[in-house]
Amino acid sequence: MLGRREREAQLEELLAESRARIDELENELRAHTETDRVTGLATLDRLRNQLDMEAARARRHGRALSVAVLDVDDFRAACARHGHAAGDEILRTVARALVEQTRAHDISCRGAGDEFVILMPETDLQGAAACCERILHELETTRAGEVESVRMSAGIAVYERSESPAAVLGSAYVALDHSRRLGGHRVTAGPDEEAVTPEENERRDAVSALAVTLGERDRYTGDHSEEVLKLVEDVARGLGLDDDEVDRIKAAALLHDIGKVAISDDILNKDGPLTDDEWKVMKDHTVIGERILRAIPGLGSVARIVRHEHERWDGAGYPDGIAGEAIPIGSRIILACDAYHAMTSDRPYREAMSHAEAVAELSRHAGTQFDEQVVEVLVGQLYLTRQGGAPAAA
Repeated sequence: MLGRREREAQLEELLAESRARIDELENELRAHTETDRVTGLATLDRLRNQLDMEAARARRHGRALSVAVLDVDDFRAACARHGHAAGDEILRTVARALVEQTRAHDISCRGAGDEFVILMPETDLQGAAACCERILHELETTRAGEVESVRMSAGIAVYERSESPAAVLGSAYVALDHSRRLGGHRVTAGPDEEAVTPEENERRDAVSALAVTLGERDRYTGDHSEEVLKLVEDVARGLGLDDDEVDRIKAAALLHDIGKVAISDDILNKDGPLTDDEWKVMKDHTVIGERILRAIPGLGSVARIVRHEHERWDGAGYPDGIAGEAIPIGSRIILACDAYHAMTSDRPYREAMSHAEAVAELSRHAGTQFDEQVVEVLVGQLYLTRQGGAPAAA
């Protein structure tokens, strides 16, 4: 039999093992409650605890502290169209971008649903806005599974010593709501109204002003853009795209030649084929157009469509030589519709093709220059229009 001391030692060993197991379970539970299962980011509960500590540090040392709240635009629509697995992939893609585009001492977390929060110590309003703009730009050009581009809205706020830590988080949510009301895909600072981006009607006025400028610069280009617009809308709806995406593509179709305002009249109005050097200058209009549109708040996604409007399905286009579904769907639609209208219009150096010849040309290059599905829908819409029927609703 074991002696008393041996039994006590054995009991102490069992108690130590039990304590170790309890500590292990507590750590696992804490990790589960502080780490989001889908994205691997911190949970909102953990961020709130960290916010309290960082707010105290900011008060004590007089340092800046900013909070950003981000939300995925059209997330429910993407889940409805592609499934919940695609939604999880969007969330993971956003999480990776947040980790890559923030500093080691910043804290990113997943909030409710498709919302994310970033805590940025020692960061003022300007620095927080620059960080969020980088994130939005990165995600705009990032594919998430079946979704070709992730668009987000963001609201930011700076902690004031006189307020509670929870108040700055609330101010960031107010700013986010303002971003959503302005159409999304933008960064808004709050609650100071002077810090917010221009109202949605100002953005639309800017689009209209650019369209007028384009028409005055080159009458053919302006009229051409207007006529392509109807074809583009019919094809986009025929492909089942949602209203917000259709509106973005229509804006891009209206302004897809805006970069030509920077091309000289000698090249733009030349009677005859362009030389190699002239053609190189002309090809720059897509990049110029993107720069013009990115200068207007809220038109980042439209600018991306314009940049890639001359990319080919087989990767032989410009300016970046991307191929297939890496090309924004709006760019693919505009390319095909633009080509049809150009082929059926008289130009200084050639006569217009017939409708049948243009359709045959589109079909011949489907799968190389053009997206086959886009060509199929475009030809169907043209048939309906020529038969006098209304285009099919999405």
